[in-house]
Amino acid sequence: MKKLVLASNNTGKLREFQALLAPLGWEVVPQVELGVPEADEPHCTFVENALTKARHASAHTGLPALADDSGVCVNALQGAPGVYSARFAGEPKSDERNNALLIEKLAGETDRRAHYVCVLAFVRNAEDPQPIIAEGEWHGTIIDTPRGAGGFGYDPHFYLPDMEQTAAELAGPLKNTLSHRGAACRQLLARLQLET
Repeated sequence: MKKLVLASNNTGKLREFQALLAPLGWEVVPQVELGVPEADEPHCTFVENALTKARHASAHTGLPALADDSGVCVNALQGAPGVYSARFAGEPKSDERNNALLIEKLAGETDRRAHYVCVLAFVRNAEDPQPIIAEGEWHGTIIDTPRGAGGFGYDPHFYLPDMEQTAAELAGPLKNTLSHRGAACRQLLARLQLET
């Protein structure tokens, strides 16, 4: 197994990436296990934040690194919470408080369209001049009443009209197939296969 560091401490993302990358021979190790502190995310775009986090983790460990910057963009909120999705309701990070704030801000709004965005940045080393960047989107709507016990983040409120379910109601393998992270990961895997 080849080892890479995941520039995230999110256990939900770790599980998803381990499942998606193991078949390609990659062992995914979370940065916390390697003593890597969380990187700042000062940028206003997903791609800049993902690349910053990947370079930071690689610099601390000497390993290839994978970073994900993702969030939900809501049309009626001009794309918010966007890159601030994890900290939408402030510190400490809380899915429950973030979801409550999102529903509060959408009160009275009829346009509930939203989409998840995932940008992955893979660097072979901290100075990699040609990082692999992959991006995926997943479109749905925001519902007021949460449904489902799976997933994380905004999943209980992210409704998929075609499936008649929220992201939190989907079985893990199906979610990985449909999701923004699954789409981005398939792009990444296709690129990584060319290098092995």
